[in-house]
Amino acid sequence: MRQDSLVLPVVAVLAATPSTRIVRLDLTGHPFEFEAGQSALIGLANHEKRVPYSIASAPAETARHGLLDFLIKVEPSGRWGRQFDAIEPGHRLGVRGPYGSFFFPSQPQETRFLFVAGGTGIAPIRAMIQQAAMTGVSGHMKLLYSAKTADDFAYLPELREMASRSHLGLRLHVTREAPDSWHGERGRIGRPQLATLVEDPATLCFVCGPETMVDDVPRMLLELGVEKSRIRIEEW
Repeated sequence: MRQDSLVLPVVAVLAATPSTRIVRLDLTGHPFEFEAGQSALIGLANHEKRVPYSIASAPAETARHGLLDFLIKVEPSGRWGRQFDAIEPGHRLGVRGPYGSFFFPSQPQETRFLFVAGGTGIAPIRAMIQQAAMTGVSGHMKLLYSAKTADDFAYLPELREMASRSHLGLRLHVTREAPDSWHGERGRIGRPQLATLVEDPATLCFVCGPETMVDDVPRMLLELGVEKSRIRIEEW
């Protein structure tokens, strides 16, 4: 069995939505280099099981603060099960990685970027957007973010703040129930919604979310004229 790259203490478990938590690890001075959007295998240090999760913190944030964030869904039937239900500050996690080719380039040739996220798929997308903002990447960034209900949008205050500063074009979609006060989009993401966001076929696109989204959105982007080489998806 491959050994853990690091064993790190949990310093915070923060509520992101009613069903997700941000698990924050302290690197305790250890180096951990990764690209924005990559993942790691993590698990309780005293258990053998390791499962993949996208790194939610941007590399520039981690380098500055020495912290590593993961956005994890809490559900009894999920991959973590009861092990994760009880996680709290002071516990230690084994970390292996980083892994994956789904990441934001440090010097992109494109100047237009579209991010499409569904549910906890916002984690690597959030890392990419923050990294781009912190490293001064120039260009136009748009985020189409889909969740089941209006309460299921992680990082929403942060994303809205970025949108208010004109750093990000933000579009929210609720696929199931939404209150009458909801002013965002309703229903599944379709070609008409994407068409309004792809102003130029030379747009670099990133898609991360449920399997159906990862299957459907790239096909619709191709139909809108975006080249396959400019469509990046996260695949486990």
